[in-house]
Amino acid sequence: MQQILWAEIAIKGTTGVVLIVVPLITLTLAGIEKPNSGLWPRLTGALILSIAVSVWIGLTYPEARGSIGPAALVPINLISAAILIAALVMGAAAPTRRGKLIVAAGAVVLLALGFLEIAHA
Repeated sequence: MQQILWAEIAIKGTTGVVLIVVPLITLTLAGIEKPNSGLWPRLTGALILSIAVSVWIGLTYPEARGSIGPAALVPINLISAAILIAALVMGAAAPTRRGKLIVAAGAVVLLALGFLEIAHA
């Protein structure tokens, strides 16, 4: 179970840092429609990074209270994947094929993490 959580920390931590540091360039490279300002991608990156840091705190300091554990990560991952899949189905995910592929890959990764956490909980 710890390997799954460390993988989640790595994936969400790098994604969050990249979205905070260079949000508009990241969206352009990913083929996702970019907004006029970088506020919303940065805010999303900060949220993703805070989830990764909370999981890291829970693994590093098991006696710490208030960290996100597997029971909270399952709905976070499954609901996030459902939103990405809904955007793909409705055709609002991304204007380019590369963007749709990246959104689909993100949904698959989130589903895999969610189901792995269910299986090992």
